[in-house]
Amino acid sequence: MKKNINNYLLIYLTILIIFSYFFLYIKHQVGNDSTISEWLINYEGGFTKRGIVGQLALIQSRFFDLDLRLSIFLMQCGVCTLYFILIYKLFKNIKTNKVIYLSIFTPIFILYPVAEIEVLARKEIIVFSIFLIYLFIPRDFQFKNLSLIIFLVLSILIWEPIIFFFPIIFLLEIIERNIEKINLDFFNIFFYFVPSIFVALFFITSPISNEQWMIMSGVLKNEFGQNCYMSCSLLKSKSTIAHQFQGNLSKYSLEVFLRYFLIIIIGFFPLYILYKNSYLRNKNLILFNKFKKINSIFSLSLVPVILLFAMGYDWGRWVNITYVLSAIVYFYLYKNNLILLNKKKLEENFINKLKGKIFIFLFVIYCFGWNPKTVMTGDVASFPGYRIPYKAFKVLSN
Repeated sequence: MKKNINNYLLIYLTILIIFSYFFLYIKHQVGNDSTISEWLINYEGGFTKRGIVGQLALIQSRFFDLDLRLSIFLMQCGVCTLYFILIYKLFKNIKTNKVIYLSIFTPIFILYPVAEIEVLARKEIIVFSIFLIYLFIPRDFQFKNLSLIIFLVLSILIWEPIIFFFPIIFLLEIIERNIEKINLDFFNIFFYFVPSIFVALFFITSPISNEQWMIMSGVLKNEFGQNCYMSCSLLKSKSTIAHQFQGNLSKYSLEVFLRYFLIIIIGFFPLYILYKNSYLRNKNLILFNKFKKINSIFSLSLVPVILLFAMGYDWGRWVNITYVLSAIVYFYLYKNNLILLNKKKLEENFINKLKGKIFIFLFVIYCFGWNPKTVMTGDVASFPGYRIPYKAFKVLSN
């Protein structure tokens, strides 16, 4: 099974990265592409949220005398490549079963950004990548703690809503550091999060001014011939917390809530089964010792993400981000034997009882038959396994 998951995953990720390059190349030439608009944010007008990546794109464009959109395209390709390599490293040689297969190939995980190309190479993929890099640093590395601080601060500078996922990262640190009681090590973890929280608070309390936005916009227009639109423009029009919440109010409906309730239940179902049928190697860890099931405390750690849904319009994207981080945490702990599966109980689950052809049919329908759209008002898309190559061939034939 180890050999199978390695081969299948390598083929799967190779196909996805090829399509990623193709769609990114097409997207980088589109004047109103939402991904490019986010990568245009920079520090030319002053220190602002999400500006670090755009500033690096400007520096690269100036240094190599490149078109800014081409510079962004090259950076996006590099980041996507790094992410897929790290995902392969995470799952390589992992002990598998049918539930794990469904949890890896679910359409709200690795496949999602390629199926919904509006999400492809958005800035959270950089956060995923540096999170994985941090996790792969050996625990006995002398500067591991400093690496955590750097990861958290960089994550806030790149995509500040990552702060809503700090609780699940905090739980991971407790498990990996084997903390059983409130002591100096426990409070040290809080200390490592403090610098990034201060940066986030700065962004909240000091949004970019109209004058600073005009300077940033002017540099993009006059030096690079680019308009500051969509995400870049929203720095000015939706600069406050109140604006973030107000933007969603008119979009709410019973249909939207019901649709995303089902998307979350169905999409997370295999991963939820894994969490439910797992237990900690050390059952005496603080915050966990009062919970019979680890899925309970991990579910509680994701409660702050509700604020992200309330503030943002891209609910399909939020589902993907929540799943990616939840899956990375689980499988990292599982692969390092910090979380153990109750194999006997898992074998009793109906999924593992499915026979060969029936499971293959379910696998194809579940993993390649649907995916959520990017925005909350969008209906569920069908058959991304077919539509991804179809879109590529359609573009090539025109």
